[in-house]
Amino acid sequence: MKIALIGYGKMGRMIEEIALSRGHEIVSIIDIDNREDFDSDAFRSADVAIEFTAPQAAYDNYLRAWQQGVKVVSGSTGWMAEHGDDVRKATSPNASEGSELYGKTLFWASNFSVGVAIFSAVNKYLAKIMNCFPQYDPHMEETHHIHKLDAPSGTAITLAEQIVDSLDRKSGWVKGEENRPYDKATVRVDSLRRGEVPGIHTIRYDSDADCITISHDAHSRRGFALGAVLAAEFTKDHEGLLTIDDMFKF
Repeated sequence: MKIALIGYGKMGRMIEEIALSRGHEIVSIIDIDNREDFDSDAFRSADVAIEFTAPQAAYDNYLRAWQQGVKVVSGSTGWMAEHGDDVRKATSPNASEGSELYGKTLFWASNFSVGVAIFSAVNKYLAKIMNCFPQYDPHMEETHHIHKLDAPSGTAITLAEQIVDSLDRKSGWVKGEENRPYDKATVRVDSLRRGEVPGIHTIRYDSDADCITISHDAHSRRGFALGAVLAAEFTKDHEGLLTIDDMFKF
C-alpha cells in the first residue's frame, strides 16, 4: 500500500517505521515547510494519507488531501466542535447541492491504540451496568506529557461521552478546574500534564462502600502508531466516515 504522511513529528516518524516494517511504501511526507507538496503526483499516488498534526491545521489538511482524491486517517483532536458538521457532510455518500465536497473518506479516532479500543469497549459495558447502581459516581482523570496542547484529551472526551450516553443520571461532562463546584449531574474530567507521559486514562466509580477503577496506561506511542497503520490498511478498502468501532467489532 502507498501511504502519505501529513505531519512528521515523533508520531509521524514512528508511523513511518511501522508502515515500512509491514511492507508499505511511504510516497510523500508533508510537514509545515512543504505544504505545496499536497499538489504533487507523489501525494496523489497515495492510497491513504495518515495525518497527525494540530487542531488548527487538521481540517484544512483533510480538505487538501480530499481535493487530490486521497483518503485520510487522522488522529488529530480539537477540531470536532468547529468542523464536525462539515466533515460529516463531506463524508456522506450523497451529493450536496452546488458542492463537490461529498463522498470523501476519513477514518478518525481520538486514540488508535488497540489497548485503548479494548479499554473503550470495557468502559461502555461498565457504564451500562452502572446505570442500575446510582450510588456509584463516575470521575475521570487523564495524564499526558507537557507538550500536549488540548485538555481534556480527545480520548478522555470520547470516554466521557460514552459514560454520559449510558448513565441516565448524567447530562454531560465538565472539565475539572481547581476550586470549581462539582455538579453531580456531570462527569468531571481532570487533566494532568507531567513529563513525557504518553497517556494514562483512569475512570473511577466511587461510592460510600467502595470504589471500582479501570485504567489504561500507555508505555509508549508505539501502540498508537501501529493502530494508525492498521486503520490505514482498513481504510484503503472502505469509504465514508470511519471509526475504531468499524474496524474492531467488540
